[in-house]
Amino acid sequence: MQTQKRLGILTSGGDCPGLNAVIRAVVSHATLTYDWQVYGIPYATQGLLERQMIPLHMHSFDLRGIDPLLSMGGTILGTINKGDTLNCIDQILASYQALDLDALIGIGGDGSIAILNQLALQGNWQFIAIPKTIDNDVALTERAIGFDTAVNTITEALNRLTFTAASHDRVMVVEVMGREAGHLALHSGIAGGADVILIPEIPYSIQKVCRHLAELRDRWHRRFAIILVAEGIHPGEEDGINLFNQKIACGKGQYIADCIASCSSYPVDIRVSVLGHIQRGGIPSALDRLMAAALGKAAVDLIAKGQSSQMAAWQNGTVSAVPIEQVCALSPLVVEPDSDLVQTARSLGIYVGELKNTL
Repeated sequence: MQTQKRLGILTSGGDCPGLNAVIRAVVSHATLTYDWQVYGIPYATQGLLERQMIPLHMHSFDLRGIDPLLSMGGTILGTINKGDTLNCIDQILASYQALDLDALIGIGGDGSIAILNQLALQGNWQFIAIPKTIDNDVALTERAIGFDTAVNTITEALNRLTFTAASHDRVMVVEVMGREAGHLALHSGIAGGADVILIPEIPYSIQKVCRHLAELRDRWHRRFAIILVAEGIHPGEEDGINLFNQKIACGKGQYIADCIASCSSYPVDIRVSVLGHIQRGGIPSALDRLMAAALGKAAVDLIAKGQSSQMAAWQNGTVSAVPIEQVCALSPLVVEPDSDLVQTARSLGIYVGELKNTL
């Protein structure tokens, strides 16, 4: 008689909405379809190192028949986005063997996926990855788990701030996450009606930001504005101080606000909101839940087919398997300065930084 397969699952990197929905889908499909045993590994590679695992089954977390995992934010398994995993490779490999797992599913961003795949290759593990990140910078997948919910959260914040900005004739500067990739700011800025969107991939000019605000005021009689700023932005070389070369005590949103106040030709009533970890929280959107179900099922099926070192990716509204090696080679996926979405923003009258040689 064939022994029951023992499948491990973990979440790694920063948390985001939809992780529990992935866990739910993996546990459901693995137990109901294949009759496997599923074990959650708490706190990612730290849990592996400490040889911890939690048995999971379909009704592990039911509350009077209600399954909370579908709508619960964060991750019930816990997660870490720090540590020195690669200096503990031998110990982690030994711990994995001691746990007697047949395969592992890891839910993470491009960095976590790369590290887990390196461990899997050295330890000869069967490993499948599922992409998650609100930055949406994992290559070869159109969307990662958590991105849609984060965009919705920021869009709702912009909706709220727009009303108070209009009521008080204020400029609202909103700082969002995105150190290297501006997908989050670009998508939510367009959806939320921002007047200025600053992202890491496209240098900006404070003088042109101020001129854009002045045009809104003088030509269109708009006495308020919404400016969305990703945390990794930088100015053009000819626009004065480079943020990367100067220590800044405040965040990038506050810095932009101070620059606007200094260079504007008229007094500006300006406020700054830093959304911070609010972007990571909340109930996952319908799309994130749908993707979680589809990607979780696909990952289990890939394990059943004997596949390894593959990532379940969302492409053209369906799931495909792509080699992790290719994912890592192309990640992080950044915004192309001449992409359709950037051009769409400009066509809507949004200032999105400078094209080359235009400063």
